[in-house]
Amino acid sequence: MITIEHTIQDELGLHARPAGQLVKLATGFKSDINLSFGDKTVSAKKLFQVMGLGTKGGSKILVTISGEDEREAAEAIRGYLTAYI
Repeated sequence: MITIEHTIQDELGLHARPAGQLVKLATGFKSDINLSFGDKTVSAKKLFQVMGLGTKGGSKILVTISGEDEREAAEAIRGYLTAYI
């Protein structure tokens, strides 16, 4: 299992466009990919769940990745978060 902690830089948080792109990226991997914020944990492969986290700029999220391609998934997710969110 790999975990990534990320502080959201986009002042609007995980709104529709970045959330959709994150979900599209996550669904390309076999591993389970979950996002946690506050007391909520959701699948990064479900758009409405990701948007329902209610993040804003400055929010700290935790990404948990577990599965056969977790290293590749972690690299891709980390890169996306750093570049766009």
